[in-house]
Amino acid sequence: MKKLASYPYIIWSAIFIVIPLILVFLYGITIPSETSIFGLKLSLDNFQRFLEPIYIKVLWRSIWLAIVSTLICVIIGYPFSMLLAKTNVKKRNMLLLLVIIPMWMNFLLRTYAWMTILGKKGLINNLLRDIGLPALNLLYNDGAVILGMVYNFLPFMILPIYTVLTKMDKSVLEAAEDLGANRFVVFLKIVFPLSLPGVISGITMVFMPAVSTFVISKLLGGGQFWLIGNLVEEQFLRINDWHFGSTIALILMVIILLAMGVMSKYDNKEDGGAGLW
Repeated sequence: MKKLASYPYIIWSAIFIVIPLILVFLYGITIPSETSIFGLKLSLDNFQRFLEPIYIKVLWRSIWLAIVSTLICVIIGYPFSMLLAKTNVKKRNMLLLLVIIPMWMNFLLRTYAWMTILGKKGLINNLLRDIGLPALNLLYNDGAVILGMVYNFLPFMILPIYTVLTKMDKSVLEAAEDLGANRFVVFLKIVFPLSLPGVISGITMVFMPAVSTFVISKLLGGGQFWLIGNLVEEQFLRINDWHFGSTIALILMVIILLAMGVMSKYDNKEDGGAGLW
């Protein structure tokens, strides 16, 4: 009976996950060929093409902006998560609702909203003009892209950290305080190490969509520079070079898997260390 219940999920995964991944892999390691039976020929030319400086520059910019936005999410999300964990239930539920409500709105609409705020005739520049200050160029730059990433992905940092903090054994903190540890020492020696699994989960959940995004850079960056996600979109939808687009997607998947592997390995070390402590 349990096996029968799992069949719909297995079929769904095969159709929408496994088969597309296989197709991407096949397109990524092949090039069109008229002499081949299937019209495809095994080749690593697309991987060699990706090593050109213009594509490496796009990859580096994508990774750099993703790292910066992830760090900002940690800096903002951790204190906010601690605030959530320490407030009473009624206020906590209200604050959680404020965190989750933006996620109910379409991702594209949330990004468009920032265009109306940061634009030359947007809310911020209108306020600056009203008080006699010159307008600022807030849109179509790295800062706008990072702002869009932080706004859209911050809840993915807050929620896992908050979950770990609320499940933390309060008796351990009380024992440390009874032994003479002040709040800073308690945080440094107990709270932060025990909350690292949530931090690592948040970093993974923010970095993955940040490094592969294309909507945020397209709208808030104004198309003045590309990220790796824009490059994949361009190859599939405009240039119609599915082979090179699949190669880029494979490289992006490898980078994400490596990042997840590093985070997972570090997480396991922290769990082991906490147990020994």
